[in-house]
Amino acid sequence: MEGAGPVSDLRIDDLPVRDELRGKSPYGAPQLDVPVRLNTNENPYPLPEALVERIAERVREAARHLNRYPDRDAVELRTRLAEYLTRTGGHEVTLTNVWAANGSNEVIQQLLQTFGGPGRTAIGFEPSYSMHGLIARGTGTGWISGPRNDDFTIDPEAAARAIAENAPDVVFITTPNNPTGNAVSAETVVALYDAAQAAKPSIVVVDEAYVEFSHGASLLPLLAGRPHLVVSRTMSKAFGAAGLRLGYLAAHPAVVDAVQLVRLPYHLSAVTQATALAALEHTDTLLGYVSRLKAERDRLVDELRAIGFDVTESDANFVQFGRFADAHEAWRKILDRGVLVRDNGVPGWLRVTAGTPAENDAFLDAVRALKKEQLA
Repeated sequence: MEGAGPVSDLRIDDLPVRDELRGKSPYGAPQLDVPVRLNTNENPYPLPEALVERIAERVREAARHLNRYPDRDAVELRTRLAEYLTRTGGHEVTLTNVWAANGSNEVIQQLLQTFGGPGRTAIGFEPSYSMHGLIARGTGTGWISGPRNDDFTIDPEAAARAIAENAPDVVFITTPNNPTGNAVSAETVVALYDAAQAAKPSIVVVDEAYVEFSHGASLLPLLAGRPHLVVSRTMSKAFGAAGLRLGYLAAHPAVVDAVQLVRLPYHLSAVTQATALAALEHTDTLLGYVSRLKAERDRLVDELRAIGFDVTESDANFVQFGRFADAHEAWRKILDRGVLVRDNGVPGWLRVTAGTPAENDAFLDAVRALKKEQLA
């Protein structure tokens, strides 16, 4: 056709992509076939056989009705999630306080679609979970990078000043923080919430994806009397269900009603709901695996320090360690020894997920060899 040019060398930059997406990279981590993979914060323990059988039963029953749309409001699932949060989180919530979506990333996306968007801004304190900024840009929300201290903690006064100066519409606080692992105190969250309400007011999202691994308690009780506070969770980590893709939030019922304005119709499949319900029947067993991983996480911290590395305090199922003159080169040398960790983009640092004892032993052998090489 006249006027048509070659398309074989078409690139993203040749497309009418939105300006705020140009030059950006999609989120991702290397998926390499190596003996030990400790780079994506997965739970290393397969689901117990009894749970696998229960999933099969629930999915089989759901399959009989796949000619119909799933429960649009996921009432049973949200009810069971509320029961789990009430039992483990130190604060009573009900169906009306809970919303669920396809992974905590969709929860974040729905929150930004509802409370962010063009002409609005969100702030996070970096380094932190990079998807907050990526999803902000994807929803047309301006992204502001707030300050952290050199030890990766949040200075409440500096953070409150950043909120006051920028008056963001959404504030993200990640605790335990990914990728650094350290937790944020309830006092700091309250201080930032108060600053956010004075500035806008705005929605404050506490991302607790790793909270089950924490030394301390959930910040769920802070919801009391704070209608603009949201606590986000996931079943990917503690529940060992990364392949399920189920995230959820707890908040004031008005917030739950608001995010439903942007949810896609029937966004949670019947199979997803059935699988999540089966997992929630086995929370005691799954949380038993969490206890093992917390012990292994603490062992990694102690061993890495004994070897001579700097280690960030961790309340998650991973450990950030360093410091390296060239973190990517160190990552490659560990990979050459059959262990995949995460080059998390924090200059001078790497991150390792707590695995099984055997996997952690392999990792520790690899970094001992790396340290000897560095000292030689």
